[in-house]
Amino acid sequence: MNHFELKGGELFCEGVALADIAQAVGTPVYVYSTATFERHYTVLRDALVAEGIKGDNGGDPLIAFAVKANSNLAVLKTLAQLGAGADTVSEGEIRRALAAGVPPEKIVFSGVGKTADEPAFALKAGVAEINVESEPEMRLASQVAQSLGTRATIAIRVNPDVSAGGHAKIATGKEDNKFGVSFSEAERLYANASNDAGLNPVGVTCHIGSQITDLAPMAAAFTKMRGLVERLRGEGLSVQRLDLGGGLGVPYFNQPTPPSPADYARMIAKTMNGLDIAYAFEPGRMIAANAGVLLAKVQHIHERPGGRKFVVLDAAMNDLIRPAMYDAYHEIAPLKPRAGDPVVYDVVGPICETGDTFTRERALPPLEAGDLIAFMSAGAYGAVMSSEYNSRLLVPEVLVKGDDYAVVRPRPTYEEMLAKEASAPWL
Repeated sequence: MNHFELKGGELFCEGVALADIAQAVGTPVYVYSTATFERHYTVLRDALVAEGIKGDNGGDPLIAFAVKANSNLAVLKTLAQLGAGADTVSEGEIRRALAAGVPPEKIVFSGVGKTADEPAFALKAGVAEINVESEPEMRLASQVAQSLGTRATIAIRVNPDVSAGGHAKIATGKEDNKFGVSFSEAERLYANASNDAGLNPVGVTCHIGSQITDLAPMAAAFTKMRGLVERLRGEGLSVQRLDLGGGLGVPYFNQPTPPSPADYARMIAKTMNGLDIAYAFEPGRMIAANAGVLLAKVQHIHERPGGRKFVVLDAAMNDLIRPAMYDAYHEIAPLKPRAGDPVVYDVVGPICETGDTFTRERALPPLEAGDLIAFMSAGAYGAVMSSEYNSRLLVPEVLVKGDDYAVVRPRPTYEEMLAKEASAPWL
């Protein structure tokens, strides 16, 4: 569910007409719904709590929002005020989470290529744990911690070798993916970490992919993780936390309907029945995707002699790269739909790449130059993956709450874009 709906023949975000935002801020522009963020977080939290899934000290499980999905500070602050933590994969994301008011004890630091400076920063900040993804990274965490006169609280990320389906570029749980250690390594590494003066291993973690619409691969991976916890404890090792990652899919238009948070929670409760441990989760897309849209304007309609019609927008692949990178399908909704039979269009952007194509042969309501459209379900992996390719300005972001809205990332000027660079002394 989201809070984008037609009212009187016009698309609104909560109590604000999207056309009014486009008029005031310009296009392209991302627009987010506070009510949708809040609903998605609380529905997941309440589903987990209802199934008796606990966190540290018997409290609510840690729901660490994946900052990579949407790193806007206002979005992170909105979720932090509800009790969310942050799943981070760089020093920059840790800094964003802290700046948004996420308590350090609710920040998880993941990622496969941490530099020495990054775990040092994480340790000084007091994050909940560092998720190590290889033996060299575990050694690095120990060395950094000892150089600071402390111990690094870590969890070991395990690759369960489970296929989650979906696009290959967002699969993370197969043996040939770069993430985590194998089960054959995990027990040895956990035992070694327990005897390492620089490390305090507290748990294990996994993450098998993104946009998962079938609970079966998750159940298979989680069953393997339970077995690992039981084996480690059987060897006399302390395992206090089990981080089950994220990946639950969202209902993108014209795509398979994913399981509900309640179904997800019931599966976890069944799989982990009787296992006394603190749980953590790292959702991103399921909280953010349907909480945002990208607004764009139709520049013109280009019709070829053969009849093919191109809708040329002012938005491009550098603003929303998911269709070009993942063949992603986004519903395209006119802000003020015109009457008439659907027309088949190719919807493209202005960038000099054939890949700057949002969709081909899509039946849409009739469109004309100047019309405004919304790419739905664009709140995750949208603005956060945008770039200045073709020297295009970064797209602004707007947050709506009820009848109010605020620009939470302004569109830069060309002067500001150019000012980030410096000339060489010989030029």
